[in-house]
Amino acid sequence: MAMPEYYARNMDQDAAAHPCSNTYYHSLIDWDDANDPLRKLMSPSLPASGSAGIWGASDDESEYLAQGYRHKFRTAAFLVLPETEAEEGAAPALEYIASHPEIRQVILAGGDCFGLPAGKLRKLIASLRAIPHVGIIRLSTRLPVIEPMRIAEDKRLLRIISEFSTPARPIYLMAHVHHPREVTDAAVHAFRALQSAGAVIVNRTPILGGINDSAELLGSLLDRLELAGVTPYYFFVDRPGEDGGEFAVPLSRAYRLVEEAKLATNAGLGRRARLALNHDAGFVEVLAVEDGKAYLKFHASPDDDIGKFITADCPDDAVWLTDLPGSESKIGSLRIDWTDSADYGLRTSYVKRPYQIGD
Repeated sequence: MAMPEYYARNMDQDAAAHPCSNTYYHSLIDWDDANDPLRKLMSPSLPASGSAGIWGASDDESEYLAQGYRHKFRTAAFLVLPETEAEEGAAPALEYIASHPEIRQVILAGGDCFGLPAGKLRKLIASLRAIPHVGIIRLSTRLPVIEPMRIAEDKRLLRIISEFSTPARPIYLMAHVHHPREVTDAAVHAFRALQSAGAVIVNRTPILGGINDSAELLGSLLDRLELAGVTPYYFFVDRPGEDGGEFAVPLSRAYRLVEEAKLATNAGLGRRARLALNHDAGFVEVLAVEDGKAYLKFHASPDDDIGKFITADCPDDAVWLTDLPGSESKIGSLRIDWTDSADYGLRTSYVKRPYQIGD
C-alpha cells in the first residue's frame, strides 16, 4: 500500500507531538461540529482523554496499577508499564512471574505500550521472553489510529516485534479502535507493518453513548477492521465513573447494538465479536439480554470458574454488574456477593475468592 501523501508530509512533526494534540488525528475531526464523535473522544471526561492512554475496561484497574502488578487469573498476570528503567520498575513483577510457572500470559497495562521508549520496551519484553513459561505477551495500544506514522516508520519498534514474536510464543497486540473513521489508509498501513513484523492484532472497542452507539456505525467498524486484517475481539460497556457515566450505555441496549451490528456487517470474522465486561469478579460475556433478564457467562475468574453461567434480573437502566439486583458494590474493593441471591432473581453458585498477589 502506498504511503498517503499527508502521512509522509507530516511524519516528522507528528512524531514529536503528544497523542492528544497531533496534527494527524486533528485532521480527522470536523471542528465545525461540536458533536463530532472523534472530537468527543478527546473529552477529559473519558478515562483515556485525548487517547493518550488506554481505555480501561476493568473495575479493579486502579488496584493492580497501585501495586505495579497483579496476578488476577491463575494463568495470567498484569504488569504495569514502568516509568523508570524497565529493569528497575518491573523487577519485582518479573521476579514474581519467573517464580510462578502457572503464569502463561502477561498483559502490559497502565497505558499505551508504544508510549514507552523503544529501548525500555525492548528490555521489558526481552526480560519476559527470558522466562520460559511465559508464552504470550499482550500489548495494548491506540497509536496505530492516533499516530500511525509513529508505528510504520519506527524501524526499531518493528524490529522488537519481529525479534520477540514467534509462532510458538506470539506477541498479541490489543488495538483500541473506537470509530470506523479512525481506520484510515494511514492506520491500515501501520497495522500492516505490525503484522509483517509478526504481531497478532485483535481489537476491542468500548460502546460509548453519543460516540459510537449505532448499530450501523459498529457494523461499519467491523467491516473496516476485517479489511485491515485486524480481528474484532470484543465490545465492552463503559463502566460508570465518578462522573456518573456520561458515555455509559445500558447493558440491554449495548447487547442489541452488538447483535444488530453483526447483522449489518459483511465481515464474517466480525460476527465472532462478543459483548463483555471485565469486572473484578472475572471476564464476563453478555450472552443475551431478553425480557428483563441478562444471561452471562464467565470466561475467566480468579477461581478458574470458567464457564459459569448466570441468569440475572436486568433493569433497563442497568449498565454494570453492580446494577443487577442482588449485587453489592463497595467503592475500591468492588467485592460482589453472588451467593445469597435467590430472592433477587440471580442464580449462580459462584463464590469470589481472589487469586491475588500481595504487595
